[in-house]
Amino acid sequence: MSRAGDKISRQGRALALKPALVMIGAAWITADAGYYLLLPLLGLRTGYNVEPVAIALYYAVWVAIALPVFWPLYRNWPTSENPVLTHIVLIGLLGGIVLFAVHGLPALPKVVWTESWEPPELMRVTAWYFVPKAIEILFQQMLVAALVLALAAGGYAVRSISLACAVLFGTMHTLLAFGGMPLGYVVRFVVAATAFGYVFPQLLLRVPNGLACCYVLHWLYYLVTIVMVHTLSPYVVR
Repeated sequence: MSRAGDKISRQGRALALKPALVMIGAAWITADAGYYLLLPLLGLRTGYNVEPVAIALYYAVWVAIALPVFWPLYRNWPTSENPVLTHIVLIGLLGGIVLFAVHGLPALPKVVWTESWEPPELMRVTAWYFVPKAIEILFQQMLVAALVLALAAGGYAVRSISLACAVLFGTMHTLLAFGGMPLGYVVRFVVAATAFGYVFPQLLLRVPNGLACCYVLHWLYYLVTIVMVHTLSPYVVR
């Protein structure tokens, strides 16, 4: 193919990519805006510990929307997926989370918040926190997968996709600073989000059952963070 033909082909892929990126961005922004604006209008408080069922249902609706909307991207997954293995991994993970929430969390040292401002939600996690969080993480991973698959379909290299996702996810998590989180927590979330943003495309595009791997990795970060809060935080009651 000539150089001119290559250019036309790239332009065509870029034009086809734009609607997918717009839909992914719109879904992400609308879901976040709905959490902070719509739920309070319905008389619900924003907090996974205080409104776990309502927030779980809210994100379940978004999962139900995302699946058919982005199905054209999901059905062209480049790696071989083993549904049985995926279900085994996810069931094992969710079983482990239930055990942690019921038995592990109560056994951890207690945290007593002594500051004048509201504590980050991870400082006061209850067993109910894990119900909406499981569905929210699934929704996020569905959007991440759609973004990665759209960029891959647009002809971008895996490394380029990873770098783009790393910058995007890291930048998005700087918004946590406006939610009252201490600077140290914001920095740690930004660094982790940047690292995961780089790793997720590698798993999704190169590893069989990559979505399950990303879901597990995403969850492990929160579980490790919760354990750190209850063991290394200065607010731990010994």
